[in-house]
Amino acid sequence: MTDPATDHLVDPETLRERALTTLVTARDRTTLLTDCVEEPDLTAQHSPLMSPLVWDLAHIGNQEEQWLLRAVAGQEAIRPEIDSLYDAFEHPRSERPRLPLLPPDEARRYAAEVRGRALDVLENTALHGTRLTEAGFAFGMIAQHEQQHDETMLITHQLRKGPQVLTAPDPDPGPPFTGPAEVLVPGGPFTMGTSTEPWALDNERPAHRREVAPFFIDTTPVTNAAYQAFVDDGGYDDRRWWTPDGWDHIRRHSVTAPLFWRRDGRQWLRRRFGVTEVVPPDEPVLHVCWYEADAYARWAGRRLPTEAEWEKAARYDPAGDRSMRYPWGDADPGPEHANLGQRHLRPAPAGSYPAGESPLGVRQLIGDVWEWTSSDFAPYPGFAAFPYKEYSEVFFGPGYKVLRGGSFAVDAVACRGTFRNWDLPIRRQIFSGFRTARSETV
Repeated sequence: MTDPATDHLVDPETLRERALTTLVTARDRTTLLTDCVEEPDLTAQHSPLMSPLVWDLAHIGNQEEQWLLRAVAGQEAIRPEIDSLYDAFEHPRSERPRLPLLPPDEARRYAAEVRGRALDVLENTALHGTRLTEAGFAFGMIAQHEQQHDETMLITHQLRKGPQVLTAPDPDPGPPFTGPAEVLVPGGPFTMGTSTEPWALDNERPAHRREVAPFFIDTTPVTNAAYQAFVDDGGYDDRRWWTPDGWDHIRRHSVTAPLFWRRDGRQWLRRRFGVTEVVPPDEPVLHVCWYEADAYARWAGRRLPTEAEWEKAARYDPAGDRSMRYPWGDADPGPEHANLGQRHLRPAPAGSYPAGESPLGVRQLIGDVWEWTSSDFAPYPGFAAFPYKEYSEVFFGPGYKVLRGGSFAVDAVACRGTFRNWDLPIRRQIFSGFRTARSETV
């Protein structure tokens, strides 16, 4: 019997074509994000939270060189002297503008030279034999890495002051969602994580059984209208709803609404990629930190789901008593399933994408907004760092909270039912939202 998670990747030429397609797709997006602004915007730091765009561009090339040219192909370094400049752990983002970075044209030439050699490596490498080359893992890892930095660069574009430079069509609004507000997820064990998804990263592994008590979860992410009710009810002024750390944070930084929101008379406006607009009531709320999501859930008499609850809601098929790759099944995401890949520059209205609904009836678990969970980022039983501990292991612990599901800014190659994201509970510049849950009452 074949495994649906790997059926589409068995043939070597299919693997090679998929790796080529994902690498080209990522580079096309990188080019879009860096060619749409002039050199001063590429070299400027638009927020101390983010790198200059030109740093991301050369870092993408440097990581590709280190893993595909050096580690896989055994080639000598092209620019060994720049390795430390683009080491994300050696230089915090706030310091990067002061480094002797490659200027934009040189960074482009460097990334292009690396890419040309990397495509030759892909064409001439057997996609088996080592852990790095098995099923094209290293190529998939680099495509995911570039797409993750593309999302980071899109965040920088959102933080950037100035006129609009990026455009995309809005999602199809579709008919208003009229389904139930919440869905019951049955209790019992399910398989969490994966041991078979070829390009899954180390923190998604290994697959293991997890017991979850029955619970209810929101059918859709929390909307702007619902969150505005929390704001208008004085949620940011009522200490009851906040953890001690959360309360200290919002008071210290004068946080009174989601990032990029401002009140204009009786309505709320937001800034989105250089455009000011009325906050759309039916979209999932965006740019809230974990503390805000947790406070809203308490105010609503609910809670954030645990990471295991979220994954069971997203992957569990009760008819087959199995975990699927995605809420809709094992097929790769299509535009009918989810809002992914910067196809749009905003979330779709809550309740969109009925074709992406889970067997339990939960919608928009993939795409639109990253969803905060209540869980700390921790390793699964049997975790082993690969191919380097800095990807996941150094972040494990109570300081980071898990987000799941991806956003409109995430490419499908870097978003699965098992994919795990994490960030500090204060972070709001990311494309983050949430949905709430409650335990089943006996």
